[in-house]
Amino acid sequence: MAINILVVDDSEIMRKMIIRTVNLCGLDIGEIYQAGNGRDGLDQLEQNWIDILFIDVNMPVMDGMEMLQKVRNNPEIKDLPILIISTESNPHRIKEISERGAGFVHKPFTPEKLREKIEEMLYPELKE
Repeated sequence: MAINILVVDDSEIMRKMIIRTVNLCGLDIGEIYQAGNGRDGLDQLEQNWIDILFIDVNMPVMDGMEMLQKVRNNPEIKDLPILIISTESNPHRIKEISERGAGFVHKPFTPEKLREKIEEMLYPELKE
């Protein structure tokens, strides 16, 4: 079954790089939607079926941590798999991301690393 993805990052170049890398992962990809900030990302979530959400941390308008919190507080999408893709290196922030039930991938990353994290988020039973 094809995976629909929403990529939320304020850098258009980074969104394109993430999308290119996703397409190299060898997974069955359906639609890939994009947003430049958390607020636009929340709008995309209302309009489209998303299987996994990729969020950058540092963005204008609404940053990734605020978007993560809003998703987790919304009963309709609170269990949506979320992968934070960021240059963030603060261990406290990375721990906070994990505590909020999101995965983390540090930029830059390889297609193999991204695939591993996507599978970990979408199919946690495979790790057991």
